[in-house]
Amino acid sequence: MKSEMQSYTQPVTRKRSIVHSPNFVYVLVAPLFLVLLAYVLFPLCQTFLQSAVVDGQFSMKSYAKFFSLEHTANLEALWTSIYLSVLSVITCALVGITMAFLLERYEFPGRKILAVLVMVPMALPPLIGVLSFTFLYSESGIIPRALKLLLHLDHVPFSLKGVWGVLVVHTFTMYTYFYMTASSAIRGLDPSLEEAASSLGAGRLYIWRRVIIPMLTPAIIASSLLVFMVSMASYTAPLIFGIERTMTMQIYLSRTNGNLDMAATQSTILSFVSILFLILMRWYQSLRNYQNMSKGVSVHRTEVKTVWGRYLAMLLSFLGVIVLLLPIFVIILISFSADGKWTTQILPPEYTFKHYVELFTDSKTWRPVVNSFKMSSIATLGNVIFGVAAAYAMVRLKFKGKSLMDIFIMLPWALPGTVVGINLIAAFSTPSIFSFNQVLVGTFWILPIAYFVRHLPLVFRSTSATLIQMDASTEEAARNLGATWWYSFRRVVFPMALSGILAGTLLAFVDGIGEFVASILLFKTSTVPISVEIFQRMYSFEFGTACAYGVLQIVLIIIVLFISRKITGDKAGSAF
Repeated sequence: MKSEMQSYTQPVTRKRSIVHSPNFVYVLVAPLFLVLLAYVLFPLCQTFLQSAVVDGQFSMKSYAKFFSLEHTANLEALWTSIYLSVLSVITCALVGITMAFLLERYEFPGRKILAVLVMVPMALPPLIGVLSFTFLYSESGIIPRALKLLLHLDHVPFSLKGVWGVLVVHTFTMYTYFYMTASSAIRGLDPSLEEAASSLGAGRLYIWRRVIIPMLTPAIIASSLLVFMVSMASYTAPLIFGIERTMTMQIYLSRTNGNLDMAATQSTILSFVSILFLILMRWYQSLRNYQNMSKGVSVHRTEVKTVWGRYLAMLLSFLGVIVLLLPIFVIILISFSADGKWTTQILPPEYTFKHYVELFTDSKTWRPVVNSFKMSSIATLGNVIFGVAAAYAMVRLKFKGKSLMDIFIMLPWALPGTVVGINLIAAFSTPSIFSFNQVLVGTFWILPIAYFVRHLPLVFRSTSATLIQMDASTEEAARNLGATWWYSFRRVVFPMALSGILAGTLLAFVDGIGEFVASILLFKTSTVPISVEIFQRMYSFEFGTACAYGVLQIVLIIIVLFISRKITGDKAGSAF
């Protein structure tokens, strides 16, 4: 009997011994550290060195020139980028939290359709969103021209331009960050807290200020970080709406003019500002405990019963539907317009299917689509391999340097796309060990690397959130029954985490296809992606072709969001 037990347990002990070896965990995480070192930390350090080392000696001349009062362009750009990003955070918070509160706390006519359409801006890539608002609300836009003609005015009554134009575009395209996180937080609020405060004599404003807003703070902090980073990386909106100097524009100009030292300096300073904002937000969140310790039930919607309230809700819902759908409708409309025919008319005078026919039949027109799909697919494959491995290591394993790896993975999310592009240029414009002694700048591979670095956090966070919710005892049971680590990961862990992995993978893929800010710094003629092609077509006044590309992107994003929601249900996006 004893020998039988030994023969039964011996294989299990042998298989488990490798897994429980102190060195096994480092075998798993070493490739992750190497990849993060090669494509995140090394490029960042190279950018700093390029900005601070002149002729082999440490020098701060570039920084002195940046902050010089004699040449104020850089300081103006820094100030403009910061205050535009802060204002964008405020306006997006006002719109997103208000929409979340109305749709989650009240039942009124039109609520259900608004709850669906409120996510429409997610289907607009940033570049396409800017184009749609330009066609709709700029000085030569459809609505200002229509009002001028209708009211017999000499000039258009209004137009989006300058800071207000950028803020409107940023608010429309980014408020969904606040809406998604705030909606989830509001659904989890306990109404008994508000009832208790009210019964003690607190007014509505006091309850909002001391009960509701503090409970929403973690969601607000997370959304603020996202909006601030995306706003700091904004390039097209300030350019089109007439803001001459932002940090992204200054970096692009320095890069195109061959002043790489100043571009590196600007990128380093922009990185510092972004990381400083990240630290500030996390410090503020750490000041208090926002955990809900009550035993109450989640909030229920209150029905609007007054007649005037219902009519007002119906009117506002109707206006909301129009505002949310118009940008997509105008992109679709203009995608059928003939290039070069739309000049002073309110709407395009001629329409054609030519752009869509060329898009799918002309090899030259189709090439940017192929480029984007190919480069995004390669980057997403890398995101899945290393993002899932990193998530598993962070959630399931214990090792030295765990916090450091978490910082490295999330660092690209704290950096604007412009900075990521400049970092890669500084790191791989000369041969290095991480590029296999090859120059990568100017080759096909530099863009997939940029997409990989930018979107690794998406797969990592989405997978981590799923793994955290999984019971680790399931994997332990498989190992106790004699399964190897690889077998238990492949047959137990991976299938159970598949929904989170697919959600992050789909988002990374579609974000790679729509990536513009890093792409415009790194592309070459043979690797033009869709986003850069749209930008070039727009400046060639080929609005119809540009919008046809945009419709293709919108359709793809809608499909991806639909699949992601089907896979993950209401938990889609909850990782952020």
